[in-house]
Amino acid sequence: MIAVDSSVWIAFFRGTDHRLAIHLKRILDRDLVALPIFVRLELLSGVKRTEIAGLRRLLSALPARYPSDATWTMVEKWVAIGTNAGQRFGVGDLVIAAVAAQWDEPVWSLDSDFNRMAKLGWIRLFRPNLVD
Repeated sequence: MIAVDSSVWIAFFRGTDHRLAIHLKRILDRDLVALPIFVRLELLSGVKRTEIAGLRRLLSALPARYPSDATWTMVEKWVAIGTNAGQRFGVGDLVIAAVAAQWDEPVWSLDSDFNRMAKLGWIRLFRPNLVD
């Protein structure tokens, strides 16, 4: 399974990257996409009111990943480690990353913050080969 971040979904829905869309469709068809609950909430909060019900139905077909008590402990630890390393991250991104790490799932994101988290050894990244 692959934890797909909001940035990938947004590019997919906007149609800004044809190759990304093809690859996301492929992994969706193979049932390889996991949905961290923070990603779900970010996506639902960013659409028009008339699109919420349809998007909710679409996203409900994916396995959701929820934070646990251990997730919050991990996030708190990462905040301290990141601060000591001169790195700061948004809480939402930290929770998405921690949930993915707990499920041992790589993260597919277009957000460079996840690259920095990977360099700290917290997560694995999913790097699709985006060729036609």
